[in-house]
Amino acid sequence: MTDALIQRLYEEPPDGFVAARTAAINDAKQAGDRDAAKRLAALKKPTVAAWVVNLLALRRPDLIEQLVDLSTALRDAQRGLDGDQLRELNAQRRQVVSALVGAARKLATEALAADAGARAEPGAKLPLGEVEATLTAALAEPAVAAQVRTGRLIRAATYAGFGEVPRPRLRLVSDLDTDTDADETGEEDGAEGEVVEFPQQSARDRQAAERRRREWEQRRRELRRELSSAQAAERRADEQLERAEAAERDAGHRVEDLDAELAELERRRTEAQADVARRKQSRRTAEREAAAARRQVGDVQAALEDLEADEPD
Repeated sequence: MTDALIQRLYEEPPDGFVAARTAAINDAKQAGDRDAAKRLAALKKPTVAAWVVNLLALRRPDLIEQLVDLSTALRDAQRGLDGDQLRELNAQRRQVVSALVGAARKLATEALAADAGARAEPGAKLPLGEVEATLTAALAEPAVAAQVRTGRLIRAATYAGFGEVPRPRLRLVSDLDTDTDADETGEEDGAEGEVVEFPQQSARDRQAAERRRREWEQRRRELRRELSSAQAAERRADEQLERAEAAERDAGHRVEDLDAELAELERRRTEAQADVARRKQSRRTAEREAAAARRQVGDVQAALEDLEADEPD
């Protein structure tokens, strides 16, 4: 049930996300489902562009699958350096992205029109440029495509270029490598294809080779220690990043919750001001009635005094 509820939350226009999430959390707490309440509280409000992409992923998953298939074909062509195929796929990419943007715009417009009576305006401007950038990034990056397919995107994505850049293979080069290469090729200070053998290696040469070997071994041990230390630092940094992201998410939720509370307080303040105005009007009416009553009392007293003054003997 929670997954279906989360899907509905991410299908709803962002303006209503916080209130809907708060209501869902309260329902889960009242039902005694603390895990569901915690899971719902971790959800973050999407931007408008992310919401439009989420609508496309949730209501038209078939179009997203076409995007993923095209992404795979593009990466294969890039790896194979197939120029003709790559040009054809790039043209197809532009057509597919344009079609997906059009479908996303239609879905978002329909959703806003259905919600117009509550919060949104059907004519609201949609950030279609960010939507297109996100879909293009999904074509280039499998990680972005995976996020898009979930239908729970939080913000738009961008990609500077298209295609994969091969990573160079790094290798530690030392003097021993040079010696080894010379031995393997069989060429050093001699004719091509001929191995030149020395009758006897001098003690100095052996000592130099042994020194280079020890230096190489020492350098390798140092690099392994540095690698271990760097990996430990990376793990600590990842943990710190996760904590920072969780803290940022919690802070963002608190801001959203406070915004919702402020909106409720503003509504109550407006009602209170209207009640004050009504009571002020009632007070003024009561003041006029009291003044009229006092005048009547004065008139009756004056008449009574006049009457008593004229009492016959």
